Amino acid sequence: MATLYQLHSSMDKLRRSTEEISRTWHTGDSILLLGTTVAFIDWLNAYLNDSEIDGIAGIYALADDIAQLTENTTGKLNLESKLTRILTDEEWVELTQDSQFDKVVTTAL
Repeated sequence: MATLYQLHSSMDKLRRSTEEISRTWHTGDSILLLGTTVAFIDWLNAYLNDSEIDGIAGIYALADDIAQLTENTTGKLNLESKLTRILTDEEWVELTQDSQFDKVVTTAL
């Protein structure tokens, strides 16, 4: 079974949040970026590469959170190539109830 980590972090706490997730990470787990965390995806990827986290099944973000970013920011981030999927609120709820996940853990430091 896998864990879905819901990550809601400011830029200044993102490294610490990544370290917290790494303590219980297992291959096949997934990450859902909440709020403005999606704007820091490049930093998150750098921190993930420096961590013990590997075998990520998916990285997701919410469409509503992406819509809060400026068009310029969204274009520069190229999120479609970095995310497994962009979710609606309904799809988010479905993902948290998916039988592939035995736990949903929210990290908000």
